[in-house]
Amino acid sequence: MGQEVKSGKILIAEPFMGDPNFARSVVLLCEHHKEGSFGLILNKPIEASLVDVMPDIETFTAPLYYGGPCDRDTLHYIHQYPEIENTIEVCPNLFWGGDFEQLKRHINLGLIDYNSIRFFIGYSGWSAGQLDGELSRKDWIINNPLAASTMLNGSPEVLWKQVLENMGGAYKIMSNYPVDPRLN
Repeated sequence: MGQEVKSGKILIAEPFMGDPNFARSVVLLCEHHKEGSFGLILNKPIEASLVDVMPDIETFTAPLYYGGPCDRDTLHYIHQYPEIENTIEVCPNLFWGGDFEQLKRHINLGLIDYNSIRFFIGYSGWSAGQLDGELSRKDWIINNPLAASTMLNGSPEVLWKQVLENMGGAYKIMSNYPVDPRLN
């Protein structure tokens, strides 16, 4: 492995991670520096849509995802709209955040496509050195960024398995590990 952890990388939870918040998670690392890290879980949809939490967005019923256990009363988003002001490019053709009022106007004008944006409740956060500690314990596997279309449109139910399979070798074998080996 030996990959450097940095913004834009993907963190894949090892198969037997004990933390239920991150079991079989695929996390997009949006920000990583010595003060801490910020990421969004890509494969944990919740049973709600954007209109449930943002009534002023009239008809955009985009699904919501569980971004992580931190600040679950906050809304975050990744998208393919570089024209949204104050957005941050996380990896090629994928942006994080930006001017939310401008985004709402674009949504209400029908300028935003469901397949080019994903919304998250909460986020995954690590304090200074915390993620490095988890990486040294091998809680996470680091991978290169996925294609933006995979992160926004990939099937969340199979994303964890799919990413490991695509990595090949021992990771492909790991992708078939049972959730609870005691039940095997």
